[in-house]
Amino acid sequence: MGELSDAEGNLYHTVARLGQHSPFVEVLGEAVTGLSIHTNGRTSTFQTPPHVRGAVFRAWTGTGWTEVCISGLDTPSLRYAEGALERVLAHRPPRQPPPGAPSTARIEKSTPTPRPITDMGEEEMLRLAQDAFSWTAGVPDIHETEVQIGWRLDERLYLNSAGARCLQSICRVRAQVAAIAQENGRVSSDRVVHGGVGGRELLNGVTPDKVRKAAETARALLRAKAPPSGRLNVLLSPSMTGYFAHESFGHGAEADQFVRNRSYLQPLLGKLVGPEILTIVDNGSYTGAWSEIYADDEGHPAQRTVLVDRGRFVGALHDRDTAAALGAEPTGNTRRSDVFSRAYVRMTNTYVEPGTSTYDELVKEAGNGVLLESGTGGIEDPQGGQIQIKARMGHLIENGRVTDLVSSMALSGRVLEFLSSIRGVSRKEDFVLDSGSCGKGRTDLLPNSAGGPYLLASAVVGQA
Repeated sequence: MGELSDAEGNLYHTVARLGQHSPFVEVLGEAVTGLSIHTNGRTSTFQTPPHVRGAVFRAWTGTGWTEVCISGLDTPSLRYAEGALERVLAHRPPRQPPPGAPSTARIEKSTPTPRPITDMGEEEMLRLAQDAFSWTAGVPDIHETEVQIGWRLDERLYLNSAGARCLQSICRVRAQVAAIAQENGRVSSDRVVHGGVGGRELLNGVTPDKVRKAAETARALLRAKAPPSGRLNVLLSPSMTGYFAHESFGHGAEADQFVRNRSYLQPLLGKLVGPEILTIVDNGSYTGAWSEIYADDEGHPAQRTVLVDRGRFVGALHDRDTAAALGAEPTGNTRRSDVFSRAYVRMTNTYVEPGTSTYDELVKEAGNGVLLESGTGGIEDPQGGQIQIKARMGHLIENGRVTDLVSSMALSGRVLEFLSSIRGVSRKEDFVLDSGSCGKGRTDLLPNSAGGPYLLASAVVGQA
């Protein structure tokens, strides 16, 4: 945490000087490093993440917030930010205090790992990528294999005039191998992805056996049956359960949507929305998860927030402003994609908690229907309560048995109807968290993970 530690004194003094003109001032400093490789067997390309080294200052004017961001941590940059804010504050004398209570947290934490990845050079990363590429060799009809391996170290320092200090360094590591099959003009694919917060040990999640299985599945999808359509019993794989959790209680449970009257969930707070076997949480403090954080970008500690408790919608995700407006507490969900982007209420790791059924029991209970596997995307309507989630593939369920492979399909409908149809959730041994990203606004992408165990319900499905 060298860059931010070196600049901390100057950032602190800038906050203190601005505090003479405003009842509350805060700053978020950020420095990002990383390295990734992409290879397809013909070319290999190294990339570093977009250069981020700067800070964003935010101050209360008496009627609202004003902020200035800078692309450096040197003295001239800090003086520029200070002057810009002073000019704004000089014309807006405080008339009322800022909303809610400020963070006073004191946190300093770095990603713990026995095997740091930050010292991995290009040569070693290339060898790993080439090894992963070779694992699909020998599988017929594999037209192309693409490998991506990378890490990103995001360091953030939060200070405010109320005494908070949160210094965190989070290293995210991710590996992906995609196998693409082709025959007679038809193309299909499958992939293995593993990511999280940690070090080199995370790369062990992508193994030769898993990659070969993905290649064989890609080949099998060339001849897969078309999926069934209509209202059916559906068994969601852990990946698809994650997409359901993310899209059903995702943006709609972010309380800035409540303040804007843009969430179908708002009038349902405190009410029963699903069966007792269903619990959904958002947990920024989930150790090792792709979207783990130690504090949010307002200095609030990350935490586990229950959204649905045994079928009842009990909580939303809050920043300081929404908590003050709605009589709640901040939940550690204020996030910026970087210091040059605005702060939003954002999800972290959103998932369905395990239940008590076994996978075999859920298959038998489904009777006839379809197993949806390998989620690829989702769409949510926070205002109208509609969702659509897509699966790369699935299997038919016939007479309580998993049978033929089917190609990509989509599940769609009203969230509340889907919730009411849930009949089973499998045990913790099936639980998986995926790694991905989520946007809010135009380009504000953030690391986000979602998951759960297997989940049995009924819904409308059809070919994607």
